[in-house]
Amino acid sequence: MNFNFNPEKIDALIQLAIEEDIGTGDITTENLIPEGLRTEGNFVAKESGLVAGLPVVEYFFFKLDKGILLRQEVKEGAFVSKGDVIADVKGNAITLLSGERIALNFLQRLSGIATLTKKFVDRIKPLKTHIMDTRKTIPGWRYLEKYAVAVGGGVNHRMGLYDQVLVKDNHLDIVKGKLLYGVLTHVTAIEKAVSLLRREIKKGALIEVETRTLEEVMDALKAGIDIILFDNMDIEQLKEAVKMVKGWKPAGNTHLPLTEASGNITLENVPFVARTGVDRISVGAITHSAKAMDISLEINLSKNV
Repeated sequence: MNFNFNPEKIDALIQLAIEEDIGTGDITTENLIPEGLRTEGNFVAKESGLVAGLPVVEYFFFKLDKGILLRQEVKEGAFVSKGDVIADVKGNAITLLSGERIALNFLQRLSGIATLTKKFVDRIKPLKTHIMDTRKTIPGWRYLEKYAVAVGGGVNHRMGLYDQVLVKDNHLDIVKGKLLYGVLTHVTAIEKAVSLLRREIKKGALIEVETRTLEEVMDALKAGIDIILFDNMDIEQLKEAVKMVKGWKPAGNTHLPLTEASGNITLENVPFVARTGVDRISVGAITHSAKAMDISLEINLSKNV
């Protein structure tokens, strides 16, 4: 896992979850369960998968009630089977029942993302191609969803628009239409965009450009960028694009750009994409289409703590 979890990054999200679910109080639990009653529960896997989110659940209960104790029965990132106990939690019964749904929302969602990511990673072994996430995340959840990707063995792409340049098709279309329209020049839209960016951004910031054709791949190579994204290319196009990059002779002391494939990547086609020789494959599905893992919180009636 290449992601150092910082709980303070999710303070606002946890507070929002508490406000929208518990609000002014759990009227069912608070009027049914005796105040001060303590109990214990078990988080139990209802299907097999990869566990992610245990530090999140622990931090959530800590914010809700510092008297709640959570003990992990498996490590973060462990594979569990149906029926396995993931963690034990004990403390005030009202707090546990009131926080149950929020805790499960975090644990189920993040475990589902980690599980799907691991499937993609396993599908391309033993190749060294990296499976990467995208910005296709639930608003407010990006930090956690990218954390879950890392737990599943994936690699994080840029966190947002602020930490890496990525020139996409719409950028290039506007450059062509507004900056180069009617201008007689040998400079392509990609070269013009990269030239403008280099004058404005801080030194050291990575520049990635999305390409849709082999002609655009050549333009990106001439521009001397850091990463070339091959968007929605078929396998034969990808092979040729990778061949073009590997055969390119960069000027000066610059290095060959990294290559990345993206667009309609599935568990079925990802091995074929990886075998084209690309360095990275970005997969939006590992976050936006991951199925939540089925996990429950079961109160242990045999124990009063």
